[in-house]
Amino acid sequence: MRINLISGLFMAILLVCTTSKANAEQLPMPDTGEDGMHIQDWVHDSFLDLGEDLAEAAADGKRMVIMWEQRGCPYCKRMHEVNLRIPRVVDYIKRNFIVHQFNMWGDRKVTDFDGEELSEKELANKYGILYTPTLQFFPQSLEKVAGRSGKDAEVVRIPGYFKPFHFFFLFHYAFENGYEEQPNFQRWLGAVGDELDEKGIKYDLWSDDLPEGLPEKFL
Repeated sequence: MRINLISGLFMAILLVCTTSKANAEQLPMPDTGEDGMHIQDWVHDSFLDLGEDLAEAAADGKRMVIMWEQRGCPYCKRMHEVNLRIPRVVDYIKRNFIVHQFNMWGDRKVTDFDGEELSEKELANKYGILYTPTLQFFPQSLEKVAGRSGKDAEVVRIPGYFKPFHFFFLFHYAFENGYEEQPNFQRWLGAVGDELDEKGIKYDLWSDDLPEGLPEKFL
């Protein structure tokens, strides 16, 4: 009995230590607001004029992305509670992007690139947003938008949830204009995989984390 108790205590301590180590490698679990949307303190706070925000992003050497979400979306929850708790992922996004988080059924007023002011839900309908999460990336500068609506101006749109490996490199694909040479993201990512293979870097496409030893250019 004493041996079992000591053994059980040891396993409990080991579990706590292991859990603490894992948690130390992740960002805190995000809260949710009254609208059911997850709260991230790095989401862009502005007057929601997309033209102005894109110009601001360009001036800072960044790109702009909209993350479309909705209350009760299980894959939005997973995106925030898994992908967006990985420091390397969030650091890259914060360094290179202005991020808008829009509610597919929301009522906040947004001014589209073409000057039309709509609620979030009206904008989602205008853009043809059907699923959440949907990530919508835009050009490098306002000149490339040329007064078009966001639906016509977007350069990359990805509906649905991606595991961290795909999710992380999707932001690279958009920021580095990978779509210009390879419109198919999966083929572009295949070339990244070939590069990692050549460097002997092991990776798991289905893991809830990123591989260790990624080249500096990817961090």
